[in-house]
Amino acid sequence: MEFALKDDYVIALAGNPNTGKSTVFNRLTGLKQHTGNWTGKTVATAQGRISFEGENYVLVDLPGTYSLLSSSVEE
Repeated sequence: MEFALKDDYVIALAGNPNTGKSTVFNRLTGLKQHTGNWTGKTVATAQGRISFEGENYVLVDLPGTYSLLSSSVEE
């Protein structure tokens, strides 16, 4: 991850599609990733930096997924 520095914590927002991950990402980072009320709106990762109580974090917005395990070779 090119955006994270050595002492940064990395937090990934992972979950089902259309559950508000990008909205949380936008609120915490102040960025404006496009959001929508349909599955598949986020198709690429986005990264933003935040600081909280003297610690630095890199927040990663991931596309929605129904499972973290693949069910076929193509996945």
